[in-house]
Amino acid sequence: MNSGLTIYHGSTKIVDNPKFGHGYPHNDFGPGFYCTEHLEIAKEWACKDRIDGYLNVYNLDLSDLKVLHLNKEYDVLNWLAVLLENRPVTMTGDVSEESSRYLKENYAVDIEDYDIIVGYRVDDRYFNFVRRFLNNTIGIKILTESMSLGTLGEQIVLKSKKSFEQISFVEAIEVDASVYYPKYSKRMDIANKKFEYTTHGRFLTDDVFIVDLIRETRK
Repeated sequence: MNSGLTIYHGSTKIVDNPKFGHGYPHNDFGPGFYCTEHLEIAKEWACKDRIDGYLNVYNLDLSDLKVLHLNKEYDVLNWLAVLLENRPVTMTGDVSEESSRYLKENYAVDIEDYDIIVGYRVDDRYFNFVRRFLNNTIGIKILTESMSLGTLGEQIVLKSKKSFEQISFVEAIEVDASVYYPKYSKRMDIANKKFEYTTHGRFLTDDVFIVDLIRETRK
């Protein structure tokens, strides 16, 4: 990541002054300001509720900020452990509950000392793939591949007060839901179809499942 970065936040509102300490506490990486480097994806986020929105544009000065890039410095299991610490997940049985405990105990990442977190973005529908992994119906390889199938991209999350002091608002551009909601919906549909195609039959062959990992630690 360059020291100076253009980032985008799709919203139904103009957000010209992002504030530290605000925001929904149960997002992927906890409270913070969630952005992306991908302009088109941010436009889709702005209209995901089927109403017109805004593409908020910012400059972010990364100088002296501590950045954690989950996708490069860790693997998908670490990313998932962070997700489980922050997002409420409905467990559907003993296997998923045990899987969640195992990941939190063995793959947790301390993100509190970082100013910026970069990692996979998970749409609510995409979270079904996570549930299937926790229920031992897909393996690690499939889960990893599924994170890129919908081209949801990575999210850049401002976590610290210092990071909020180094972001500056540039402009807000109106986004037409009649154009960008269909694009958002199509992206999700393509992801689901590719995921089903990718997973077909492979659970019988070459993947490693969460139960395999749990059993290995108990030997």
